Amino acid sequence: MTDISQNGGRPIAVPATAEGAPPSIGSHKHVARPLFEPTIVRRAVIDAFVKLDPRLMIKNPVMFVVEVGSVFTTLLFLHSLTGEGDAPPLFAGLVALWLWFTVLFANFAEAMAEGRGKAQADALRAARKDVQAKKLREARRDAPVEAILGSKLRAGDVVLVEAGETIPGDGEVVEGVASVNESAITGESAPVIRESGGDRSAVTGGTQVLSDWLVIRVTQNPGETFLDRMIAMVEGAKRKKTPNEIALDILLAALSIIFLVVTATLLPYSQYAVDVSADPNDVPVSMTVLVALLVCLIPTTIGGLLSAIGIAGMDRMIQANVIATSGRAVEAAGDVDVLLMDKTGTITLGNRQATRFVPGKGVSERELADAAQLASLADETPEGRSIAVLAKEKFGIRAREVHELEAHFVAFTAQTRMSGVDLRGRSIRKGAADAIGRFVAEHGGALPSEVKAAVEEIAKGGGTPLVVADRGRALGVVQLKDIVKGGIQERFAEMRRMGIKTVMITGDNPLTAAAIAAEAGVDDFLAEATPEAKLAMIRDYQGKGHLVAMTGDGTNDAPALAQADVAVAMNTGTQAAKEAGNMVDLDSNPTKLLNIVEIGKQMLMTRGSLTTFSIANDVSKYFAIIPAAFLTTYPALGALNVMGLTSPVSAVLSAVIFNAVIIVALIPIALRGVRYRAEPAASLLRRNLLIYGLGGLVLPFPCIKAIDMALTAIGLV
Repeated sequence: MTDISQNGGRPIAVPATAEGAPPSIGSHKHVARPLFEPTIVRRAVIDAFVKLDPRLMIKNPVMFVVEVGSVFTTLLFLHSLTGEGDAPPLFAGLVALWLWFTVLFANFAEAMAEGRGKAQADALRAARKDVQAKKLREARRDAPVEAILGSKLRAGDVVLVEAGETIPGDGEVVEGVASVNESAITGESAPVIRESGGDRSAVTGGTQVLSDWLVIRVTQNPGETFLDRMIAMVEGAKRKKTPNEIALDILLAALSIIFLVVTATLLPYSQYAVDVSADPNDVPVSMTVLVALLVCLIPTTIGGLLSAIGIAGMDRMIQANVIATSGRAVEAAGDVDVLLMDKTGTITLGNRQATRFVPGKGVSERELADAAQLASLADETPEGRSIAVLAKEKFGIRAREVHELEAHFVAFTAQTRMSGVDLRGRSIRKGAADAIGRFVAEHGGALPSEVKAAVEEIAKGGGTPLVVADRGRALGVVQLKDIVKGGIQERFAEMRRMGIKTVMITGDNPLTAAAIAAEAGVDDFLAEATPEAKLAMIRDYQGKGHLVAMTGDGTNDAPALAQADVAVAMNTGTQAAKEAGNMVDLDSNPTKLLNIVEIGKQMLMTRGSLTTFSIANDVSKYFAIIPAAFLTTYPALGALNVMGLTSPVSAVLSAVIFNAVIIVALIPIALRGVRYRAEPAASLLRRNLLIYGLGGLVLPFPCIKAIDMALTAIGLV
């Protein structure tokens, strides 16, 4: 229902019902891209061959060794065709073929991860378009206008964007307020309000102004816009390996070198150990078998999937509408153990809501509600609207025709700290207790003791008391309360089970902060927070060995964001906040920090799980290939043929085939990630060791045996 006041002729909305309930935490949904989308698969197959370029392969030491082995066995196969090789041509050819498959399957895994990012980049490019911009000579709407292409704008230029027009570049609103459609960037269809000043002044190029107008100062040069950075990140063009990836690469390279040395020494040892003159069947191990042994010894599984795991982690972050400036930020998110979160918008809804009317002595609750609603008719703040809603819900008090009341509205000011209405001999005010106390005293009254007691009780409970008075008579108190978001307690409980400490940051007094912290279930809080206090708290935690994550959107958050290990800036926030952070949340949802931590932990879990699996199944492959490789040299090794494989040739070939196929089988896990569970680190370690460690040990035995039986059945060995 809408009433028209005399307040500048603007409509004053008095909602008939409360605004819709807030979505539960983590309810932001995205349409998941199919894991094996045909167009991405086709592109990945082609890219797998392109990646065979040694200049690209050398970046992955393990797979580079496999590629060199593939080339070498191919040469051995060609040599065997002359009749002078050390292995039968069919055997040498099949080993060479499956070694090439091993390299291609690893390249395919990486290409699939990159392909999903490239598909998202293509969608983002569709949102980027060069538009005609209205460049202003001065930072005001009525300044002279020059038509210019958006691609020609430079940082510092000022443009005017009116309803129906596309914002030509990233910037900050310096004048005006408008509704903006950001669905091209965030995927959300609901428009948002952007205005000058405050923490909702940032706009992104490619979004569209739906109503009114904005004067925007461009903050980025062409090619450096937020959309350009998004495209570069999702394509992986600027993805750098994280410290943990580099460390694991070094470990894998070291293992490859060790096994290369070991394998190289086996040939002369085998030649020395055999005596062909004594037994013509006693022959040294062949070069083809040694290369196959090397490939099965080195950790090819994790070597082939490591890059895909990192790229897929970035992809999952993009799907959550979060842009990370580096893979290191995503990885750090998985290691954080302290979360610093603003109360407003993260833990609470951000707008205080009227929850209760507390009437004074001799005043009915309905009378208080009626007066509070009258005083709120011109109050367009969420708090004012909530008072009108509460009065309607409790007593059916509906809006009235304001012009018939001959009302004069008194706006809130920082000096008076109250607002209200004058009508038909009444002067109704609502505001802070001390301000209303002075107003009542000026009209010959005083605040009753029961009203003072109600004010004190509400303040102690973490609420905000608004006293309502009619001239010299105090009618009672309206309780405003920060509404804790639904589901937030459960999320904090999950964090606690994972060993993560949650800290609420608020500008409220310690009493109010303590009450809200207790209701929300956070572990600690910082009241009356200043930028200096936030920075000091982060440094204190870091000094004790913790990794700290926080969110922010204002310029005053920039120092703390720059200090935090994981700093998530809101897309609607100031440019200073976005530059200080190492992640940007396109949805500007402060609770996204919880999802970011989960995505980071899932990436670390996936890498750790598949590394465990890779090393474990390498151990099992030794039982297939080592006895087969040296059976002619040491017949006693036949006792280690626990799988009962048909022959040495079938054993070697079965192990090589399994070594290649397992990479393909694990691609879905690498791309989708190991299932995330909110458990302590020790519990996760035990579970993953059981599933991926024991599973890696056991799985090769039945699989290699099945491949051996299939090769024997079709007569290849």
